[in-house]
Amino acid sequence: MSDRKTLDVYAKAAQAYADGFARADDSFHDPDYAAFTSLLPACAHILDLGCGPGHWAARFKAQGFVVSAMDASPEMAALAKSDFGIDVEVAAFEALEHKRSYDGIWANFSLLHAPRRELPEHLKRIHRALNPGGIFHIGMKLGDGEGRDKLGRFYAYYSEDELKNLLQNAGFTVTRTRRGNGQGLAGGIETYVILTAHA
Repeated sequence: MSDRKTLDVYAKAAQAYADGFARADDSFHDPDYAAFTSLLPACAHILDLGCGPGHWAARFKAQGFVVSAMDASPEMAALAKSDFGIDVEVAAFEALEHKRSYDGIWANFSLLHAPRRELPEHLKRIHRALNPGGIFHIGMKLGDGEGRDKLGRFYAYYSEDELKNLLQNAGFTVTRTRRGNGQGLAGGIETYVILTAHA
């Protein structure tokens, strides 16, 4: 995520976002967390890609996984450090240049800020960064096209079939999908899809 307007929104709303999501009861995502972690070996190395305020990275770490974290927002990275002791690499998605470095990559509602034209290459980068058979979790909002929400954040929307095809084209095999509805920072209720895949 390198869109300046989106980063500015998160810079101003970082604390509110952390208070509303990082410290909230996120139990409705427990099945997604379990679907991801149950496929990983003990002490697996996980990358939280677009980690936000660090709450998922902290949960992985507490479970005994080795955790790396990336986010394009310096303000979110600072909260991850101060609240959870998570060191975050402040970088955009295209900075992911590792090869066969991770057992799992968790991209929970982060890649939706990437333009549609860029997502295929991001998925290829993620596939290259995973060890053979590595596990990938991606959460995205359902819809079509791209645009900005009322807060000014950039979003790209996809159908479930589009995402499955994009993942397949990047070399992934999708093993699980789940749809749900949730309220985001902007206040609206939107439908999302979670996909779990292996490299």
